[in-house]
Amino acid sequence: MLSTAVHLADNAPAQLLPARELMAFTLASHILLVPFGVALPFITLLMHHRGLRRNDPVALTLARRWSAVMAVQFAIGIITGTVLSFEFGLLWPGMMGRWGDVFGLGFGVEAWAFFLEAVLIAIYLYGWRRLKPWTHFWLAVPLPLTALMGAFGIIAANSWMNTPQGFRLDAQGRPVDVDVRQAIFTPMFGPEYWHFVVAMLLTAGYVVAGVYAVGWLRGRRDRYHRLGFTVPFTVAAILTPVQFMLGDSAARAVFHKQPIKFAAMEIVWKTDTHVPEYMFGRLHPDGTISGGLKIPQLDSILAGFSPDTKVTGLSSVAASARPTATQATIAHWAFDIMVTIGSLLILLALWYAWSWWRHRDNPGSRWFYRCAALAGAACLITVECGWITTEVGRQPWIVYNHMRVSEAVTSTRAGSLWAMLGIVVVVYAAVFAAFLSVVLKMRTRWRIADEGAAAARAEMPPETDTPYGPRSEPEPPTAGAAPGHTSGGAS
Repeated sequence: MLSTAVHLADNAPAQLLPARELMAFTLASHILLVPFGVALPFITLLMHHRGLRRNDPVALTLARRWSAVMAVQFAIGIITGTVLSFEFGLLWPGMMGRWGDVFGLGFGVEAWAFFLEAVLIAIYLYGWRRLKPWTHFWLAVPLPLTALMGAFGIIAANSWMNTPQGFRLDAQGRPVDVDVRQAIFTPMFGPEYWHFVVAMLLTAGYVVAGVYAVGWLRGRRDRYHRLGFTVPFTVAAILTPVQFMLGDSAARAVFHKQPIKFAAMEIVWKTDTHVPEYMFGRLHPDGTISGGLKIPQLDSILAGFSPDTKVTGLSSVAASARPTATQATIAHWAFDIMVTIGSLLILLALWYAWSWWRHRDNPGSRWFYRCAALAGAACLITVECGWITTEVGRQPWIVYNHMRVSEAVTSTRAGSLWAMLGIVVVVYAAVFAAFLSVVLKMRTRWRIADEGAAAARAEMPPETDTPYGPRSEPEPPTAGAAPGHTSGGAS
């Protein structure tokens, strides 16, 4: 790890490495929450609609509890997302100062989406038992749309960094004559956006289903756990093959629009036809590849549907304009891990579909539920790998072919940035620990309510004053008890 860090920092300002590490840590932390911010509202409303349409109290209980988790997650996401927005200006002032007027609208769209989502979550959360059922539901319908709006803003900014357009450079090299429409809808926007959105839905579905798969493995075979597993897993299973096709389309868009980045993802050194595909493997600075599984001609076939397809190699441009061998290997491994996990998830989805087609029921095998429980964690890994592929594969450019990362970095001393990274790590550890503690406490209260453990429930304060639930029903007063007093004597 240390040698890799040193290699990445060669011939670069001293503050570049800590700035990268700080940005990477905060982004990697935030991205773990994004699937739930983008997709959990949709899955929750899907369950809510089922509960209302079928008059199903179990479905409504699940929707209410998921809405509580959604609200807590949103609060943590605001913290980590705000840190990232500040880091763009503090760590990369060269980029924001020069290019902010061109692509900054995406960040503005995301800010408005955050604001609207916060309002709608508040309405939805406090609307339980306070609004008419269908009124409550319809007021929450815009919630998933605001989540998609936030994703729109971020992907618009990122796709512009990958395929910048919508401006003209003056004699001093400054962008002028900005065309906002072109700056937003860049060649990579469509492939990136839909690949990202479906990835978020798929990941949230598998993670939520995985929670109930663990419950099933522990012997909880009631309808609550069955429904909590089936609905999100069905959403994820349907989207898995769709995501595989969208990922293939996105990779082909990179092949056409960012050929050097594609060469890094596939560790292609020399421009040629009949290029083999390497599963994993390591690229060396002299262009040789060690390890991995070599599949003849497959890379050309995947890129252009023919072994005669010419694939641009890393050596076709100067060393200063391409990722290093280490960076290419990192992007390649991230890409291959993402593809491998996606392929395994397709097999899991097919297993699920086969069982429903044959038996109209979930698979009964414990191995299926073990795999389903692992699928959520695997999806979170693919989300991390997707961003690593996108960002590391673009190196050394922060704005593709227009500005290097080293030109955009702050002038703040490296020591200060390393200290800031240490502080952020400690703070984030505390924030995520608090998040986990709150979620686990909520789970405990819900389990007590479900099991009807009156003695255990009496030791905990009633939930009548809290916005998450379900609320505990008040104990009926005993004969002769004074008004306002329960049989346990608590007022």
